Amino acid sequence: MIKLLAVARGAVAGIAVAISLAPTLASAQSAPFAGLAGVWSGTGSISLASGTRERIKCRATYAVGEDGHALQQTLRCASDSYRFELSSNVHASGGQISGTWAEATRGVNGALQGRAQAGLFQVVVSSPTFTANLTLTTRGNRQTVKISSEGTEFSGVTIALARS
Repeated sequence: MIKLLAVARGAVAGIAVAISLAPTLASAQSAPFAGLAGVWSGTGSISLASGTRERIKCRATYAVGEDGHALQQTLRCASDSYRFELSSNVHASGGQISGTWAEATRGVNGALQGRAQAGLFQVVVSSPTFTANLTLTTRGNRQTVKISSEGTEFSGVTIALARS
């Protein structure tokens, strides 16, 4: 059970990083993080391969730099059984995004990389214990994050955020 929760927590931390990558509908290639600064919050659910499903609440704070090409993010999420605190640093260039993330409460960290298009990100989040595929869409002040991972106890997450 502890291993199951550790895998799920790592996956949720990866999801949180993905949230920080979501652009506004402004040009994703010229300044993918433009217009993202501020506080976003919302809810979602995490599903485990065992069939267990929990609601999560999240709050993200974004700081955008380098004319919309750099992003520093802090994300706090909680469910009935756990909470995590994530920070990430992400950079965009020529439609490609890359960066690092760290989850402070459990000492988990990893890398992320992917592609940005107007309102859509396709990202691979990785750490030593898992790899996950993420799809993010942004419409105005709303973001949707979907993630899936095969071969682990974690099977998927869906989160909806809105700018406060």
